[in-house]
Amino acid sequence: MPPFGTEDRQLFETAASRLFEEIAARGGVPADDPLLTASPEATDLLCRLGLLVHDRGSGRQVVVDPHTVQGSVVSPLGLQGAQLIAESSQWASAFSTLGQAYRRSPSTEDGPITVLSGDQIDRFLEDLVPGAQTELLTAQPQAGRSAKALRAAAARDVEALQRGVSMRTIYQHSARRSTATRSYVAAVTENGAEVRTLDEFFNRLIVVDREVAIIPSGDNLDVALAIRDGALVAYLVDIFERFWDRGRPFTSRSASTLSSIAEEQRAMTIRMLIEGHGDATCAKRLGVSPRTYAGYVADLKEEYDAQTRFQLGYRMGQAGAEGARVPEEG
Repeated sequence: MPPFGTEDRQLFETAASRLFEEIAARGGVPADDPLLTASPEATDLLCRLGLLVHDRGSGRQVVVDPHTVQGSVVSPLGLQGAQLIAESSQWASAFSTLGQAYRRSPSTEDGPITVLSGDQIDRFLEDLVPGAQTELLTAQPQAGRSAKALRAAAARDVEALQRGVSMRTIYQHSARRSTATRSYVAAVTENGAEVRTLDEFFNRLIVVDREVAIIPSGDNLDVALAIRDGALVAYLVDIFERFWDRGRPFTSRSASTLSSIAEEQRAMTIRMLIEGHGDATCAKRLGVSPRTYAGYVADLKEEYDAQTRFQLGYRMGQAGAEGARVPEEG
């Protein structure tokens, strides 16, 4: 049976169906009945579908049970649809392979740097990161990612680790307080990733196979730069390595490590207060909420026996700009 297209279906749903119903109601019609000749296109379609046949016994045109015909029309269309879906999947796979080559190319129509904005950033990362072959380096300032986003990242990153990709990630010390971040770290470190934390603020950085780096564009978090220039990527990797060397293992729960982290956060708070940064800036650089940062300042006021910010600054200045603790009396 020849394939039927959209025009055939539209004719079948209208004139041909009405013709079928009228012939069925009359129990068949003569071959030269005006009903057939009045709509030759509908008559021809019913004949091609096998729904209208010539009964040799009576010499009339009679209808056939639609259920016996339906399969011969619908099944080939379903098979054709399955074949088209499979073919479209193959095309998508081919384009995906080319997309990875494009994103890693040091020279494209955009040059060595591509500007990404809004949803483009997530789509770029969703295509690039799963294609990592050897190494993932990520620096994630603050612990602002949602639990849902971290679960999705854990599934993606664990899959890469199980493929043999090495992974190192740096967070700020404040990330240790996030339950969702701790769950993510547990999942990836169990599969071989290494995670450290640092007291300093740093910008977000993702480096894939030391070929492509993604960084934010200034303070606008809705714009990012995808960098493919080899020298620039190497420079960013060097910055990452310097941060990494100063970081502390996320998985360490020893008293000495936790004490050192608390001292580093305290020292950084003092440095920023002495430098005169605003509370919002200080909280961001520490990776904590403004309320948590206010608690840090309150602790310092108590430590230095200061009632105001001015007194606190003066007494910290006396103690030294590096934030040495006030000696205990006695």
